[in-house]
Amino acid sequence: MLVDSWLPRAAATAPQSLAVNNLTYGQLLEQAERAARQLAALGVVEGDRVALLLAPGEQFAIHFHAVLLLGAVAVPIDPASAADQIAARTSDSRVVVDGPLESHEDPAATLLATHDLSAPAVVIYSSGSSGAAKEVVLSYGNFWWSAAGSAVALGLDANERWLCPLPFSHVGGLSVLVRSAIYRTQALVQERFDVALAALQASDGPTLVSLVPTALQRLLDAGLREPPSLRWVLLGGGPISNELLAQAADALVPVAPSYGMTEACSQIATRGAQLFCTRVELGEDDQVLVSGPTVAPQCQPQLRSDDVGRWAADGQLELVGRLSDLIISGGENVAPETVEAALAQHPSVADVAVVGREDAEWGQSVTAIVVLETGSSVTAEELIEFSRSRLSPHERPKQIEFRSTLRRSATGKLSRSEL
Repeated sequence: MLVDSWLPRAAATAPQSLAVNNLTYGQLLEQAERAARQLAALGVVEGDRVALLLAPGEQFAIHFHAVLLLGAVAVPIDPASAADQIAARTSDSRVVVDGPLESHEDPAATLLATHDLSAPAVVIYSSGSSGAAKEVVLSYGNFWWSAAGSAVALGLDANERWLCPLPFSHVGGLSVLVRSAIYRTQALVQERFDVALAALQASDGPTLVSLVPTALQRLLDAGLREPPSLRWVLLGGGPISNELLAQAADALVPVAPSYGMTEACSQIATRGAQLFCTRVELGEDDQVLVSGPTVAPQCQPQLRSDDVGRWAADGQLELVGRLSDLIISGGENVAPETVEAALAQHPSVADVAVVGREDAEWGQSVTAIVVLETGSSVTAEELIEFSRSRLSPHERPKQIEFRSTLRRSATGKLSRSEL
């Protein structure tokens, strides 16, 4: 099935509408076509990979759309990545774009007016919460159906302004750029997270924003309250505590909790309900299984996630934990997220991670690694006692270690394998 190329279609129908920050769709198309001809002069043809080693912003958007106009495959890479990661992820790219292109233009370059939904569009490197990063190839159809499903889940304002402080090397960030082009609405792209508060509080601020839980917590702590234009915070990328949701509700910040994966092109379920084009089932050991047109071709016909879920009484999907993270202590399964959520309720706990450590008696012992709020003197014994009324006996931590910080990814995920 063929669809119109997203940017040319938007520019033809809404050339004066804002596309990315202050660039209109007409301006974005003009600059993307120029960049596409420059890439063609460097030898890029349909199907080639082009690495985008650029920070989020207008230049990334221009070159991303330029790659798609040629029918090439975009490989977004975080410029802050380690040198060996960058080398590995750019090794099979025809061109690496790390700044403005300086080549001449190829006037004979073929720019595509349509795309086959089955054709590859983007390569994302997904790190998950443990282990080495894996390559996920997403098609035009994956993004198209994801955009449609998201619009049904969140609604769509003709004057949508979607703020994205997430990296474009992450599918949650890149999806904002793609969906905005499909919708012909505005993407507000920021290289720095610390300017998000002012943007959200502005009278003409964003109508949507994509955040991870740690980012929302920081914004609420910094004073975010009743943002005047905001319809939804699309919140995902990590465990979401009831305490965070309650704090957001008190601040009149509307939150749409979302569960997604790179292999499913971002959203799978939003506000507990699976996207209309996505099917979620629970397999053996309550493993979350996902199928539908948002699932990457390499994972078809069914994506077997590492997540463990359950169906709530109202039919909504609830996540319990991850298969690879489950701690088996004394023959009982313990989800680290459950223990973390309980300990996070203590006012002295700033951050917490729970892992299983080898134990001769229990097989694994539940171990909590805690970062305390500045000035706190709470003890391990006090935290264990605090957990008694909130956790079953097999879930309570046997050990608590204190650290000054916990390492998290750019999207707020813990690396349990390191802990």
